[in-house]
Amino acid sequence: MRVLNRTDLPMAIEDGGVEFRTDPFGENSIAWVRLPAGADLRPGLTGLPGDLCQCPHWGYMISGRLVMHTKDGDSTYEAGQAFYWAPGHAPEALEDCEYVDVSPSAELGAVVRHLQGGAA
Repeated sequence: MRVLNRTDLPMAIEDGGVEFRTDPFGENSIAWVRLPAGADLRPGLTGLPGDLCQCPHWGYMISGRLVMHTKDGDSTYEAGQAFYWAPGHAPEALEDCEYVDVSPSAELGAVVRHLQGGAA
């Protein structure tokens, strides 16, 4: 068994208050994400299919509130809620927020590389 603290995970993206830490565990990766109020990841996802994240995520909102934009409409998530985000979404922080999620490593890696400015 293993216990993880936020700072145990390597930083993948750090910019403008956005902190995205992730590490693979077999076929899945765990991510610990902090977004400041007003952070909107839609511009960074431009160029992916539908201009949206195509990786599924299962997780838990630790603090704050965000809206998840999808082609079918928007949904709001807040502290204390577990979630499943299907492929085809883009988060926007309504408040400073923090969440932990588990995602397939290959799909998450492609999105992270895209956000970092590399090829998806």
